[in-house]
Amino acid sequence: MVKKAFKALFRYIKYTDKIILLLCICCSVLSVVLIKGMLNSDMPYVYPRYVQVQIVAGSLGILSAIIISFFDYHLLAKLWRLYVPIVLVLVLLTFFIGTQRGEADDKAWLPLPFGMSLQPSEFMKMAFILTFSLHLTKVKDKINSILHIILLCIHGAIPIGLVMLQGDDGTMLIFCLIFLSMLFAAGIDWKYIVTAVVAVCVAVPFAWEYLLSNDQRIRFTIIFNLESDPLGKGFQQLEGLTALGAGKIMGNGIFSGDHWWTPEIHNDFIFVFIGQAMGLVGCTAVVVVLMIIMMRFLVAAHKAADDLGRFICIGVFAMFAFQTIFNIGMCLSVLPVIGLTLPLISAGGTSVVTSYLGIGLALSVIYHSRKPEFER
Repeated sequence: MVKKAFKALFRYIKYTDKIILLLCICCSVLSVVLIKGMLNSDMPYVYPRYVQVQIVAGSLGILSAIIISFFDYHLLAKLWRLYVPIVLVLVLLTFFIGTQRGEADDKAWLPLPFGMSLQPSEFMKMAFILTFSLHLTKVKDKINSILHIILLCIHGAIPIGLVMLQGDDGTMLIFCLIFLSMLFAAGIDWKYIVTAVVAVCVAVPFAWEYLLSNDQRIRFTIIFNLESDPLGKGFQQLEGLTALGAGKIMGNGIFSGDHWWTPEIHNDFIFVFIGQAMGLVGCTAVVVVLMIIMMRFLVAAHKAADDLGRFICIGVFAMFAFQTIFNIGMCLSVLPVIGLTLPLISAGGTSVVTSYLGIGLALSVIYHSRKPEFER
């Protein structure tokens, strides 16, 4: 028994992507260190329990990623009848007992004991990537038929619609981009892409005038002139830019105890703290590490043993890539504030665990695609 266990362990070490695991662990360690640095500066609304939550979430996430990667991704996709109803029930519960987090204006969290909370829409990302990958695999040869395009759109509209009703614009946007990325990877015909682009261009003025609230419109327009409302909508990004600039090239040091506070600096705006604590060098290093992780997802998609594995890796890549782009874009004031975390680094237990679940899915594809046929 022990011999078999060690054999399985050595086989896993041989065939898994050790670089992804190592870099992700480094990100989690950095996250804890950054939050400790904020506590050392006595920043408001940053509490010691955030460090504990981040350590527990990171440890649980790493363990979950490794366990998930042992399971064949084909089995994980086929078990959708088990986890999809659970996720949907949790999301629907937010409409009745959902709570807000911090300055967020959407009730997308479920209250848990000891002052903790759970964001079910994060787990819905994993369920969607798996089920949509399976759906795309089953209709691969007929994907460009009108019927299947409609069915695929309905599949994507369910999670997107639920999150939209929650009022979580950021998560809704990520779902849309995951959906589009996976459709594109599946080989959707260009005529549908062109049609969709034209439809969006036509719909944007109408949506701007009649669908978006005044608050949502301000979030877009404020980035062109933050000084127009320095104590209101422009406050967070103005403070963020000031903090980023204070770090200069090398930063002021994580534990210097002298840092500029920004609302949600431990969460959505943690990149701002990286800037002032570690400077341009630190920001660049973090971006490079995240880019390497995401590039390895793309490599895994290219080397996947089949379409199901390829679509799963594309979905995980899209989730990481677009969250990273929008999060950093918010901090640099080139994109509106829409409440998205920086994967693996922002404080938040659900976000961290979900990121690792996605990593586990990608590692499952890598592991089971690399194993020789006689060992599968």
